[in-house]
Amino acid sequence: MVSKLPLFIMSLLRPKVSPRPHPSSEPKSAPPTMAQSLGNEHTHAMIYKSNLMKLSQDSDSDKMEIEDLEDNIDLAFGKFMRAHKCYDLIPTSAKLVIFDTQLNVKKAFFALVYNGVRAAPLWDSKQQDYVGMLTITDFINILKMYYKSPLVKIDELEDHKIDTWRDLFKTQQKKFVCIDPDESLFDAVKRLLESHVHRLPVIEKATGNAIYILTHKRILRYLYLYMKDLPSPGFMSQTLEELNIGTLKNVITATKETPLIKALNLFVQHRISALPVTDNQGKIVDIYAKFDVINLAAEKTYNNLDITIEQALLHRDQQGVESVARCMATETLKSVIERIVKAEVHRLVIVNEKDTVTGVISLSDILKYIVLRPMETH
Repeated sequence: MVSKLPLFIMSLLRPKVSPRPHPSSEPKSAPPTMAQSLGNEHTHAMIYKSNLMKLSQDSDSDKMEIEDLEDNIDLAFGKFMRAHKCYDLIPTSAKLVIFDTQLNVKKAFFALVYNGVRAAPLWDSKQQDYVGMLTITDFINILKMYYKSPLVKIDELEDHKIDTWRDLFKTQQKKFVCIDPDESLFDAVKRLLESHVHRLPVIEKATGNAIYILTHKRILRYLYLYMKDLPSPGFMSQTLEELNIGTLKNVITATKETPLIKALNLFVQHRISALPVTDNQGKIVDIYAKFDVINLAAEKTYNNLDITIEQALLHRDQQGVESVARCMATETLKSVIERIVKAEVHRLVIVNEKDTVTGVISLSDILKYIVLRPMETH
């Protein structure tokens, strides 16, 4: 197997320690405009892969005989995931951003925006190891903790380094969870779901190189590409209502008039990643997701969180916007999976005939039901 290591590391601000670069890696200077926009005190690194060997579609792991299912077709997707490695999902070209924990928090979030990514592994120069992930949830927690009013500047965003922020929230920091490219996609799904994380860095144990980040979205899309060639479990033809999948009760919603600071509190308090936005009749009109919060960094408007969701959505980056993708509880799981994959969203809002919100089904709900559940109950 050809190792999928980065071909080179582009050091934006001359990092003191690069995250275990490949021996053949050569540092390259960043464009002056980017360096000027981030400043020169600290650093982050971007790892690129390109022109790598294309994945073989005829590898032994691509073969899964029907008899391996032991007459239980419900195991088809779980067995398929066990037969494929994380390596098989990694594209031939991708970009990964890695932050040194000495980087200023504000600059880190600006860098996420600049590079169009939602999270980045964190490298600790003292420990010479990866210690966690910086995500939009961190940005939300900072805003939630330090915001007072539109008249008071959030100095902590200006002053804190990433490791300072992590020290303040030591008790809430999740253990760094990663996976080796030679481990199975089933292991990846299990790790994502059991660790309650949304991003799983793929790191080679032998070299320590971080080469990709797996997500529920990428895994389900990969499985979907092969579904037509796999035996179809009976539950695929059943409705969400019959299968009782997703959040079907006590759905947390917001309105266009909901203050942004309240929306951030709802994200943290209920551990949800999106808020369906409804009108006075409870009909779905939009969705405000955690990812939309990063626009506050892009627009530098995070000092006023008293604005409404409607005002915040005016600043939404249309390139990264998630449309309101709907489904009904009476639709089959097969049709729901097809819709969520084709819409390239992280969730579907479940509505009734009046377009009133009745539930939400997420990528993790689907992967848990079709991959993990059959294998655990067998």
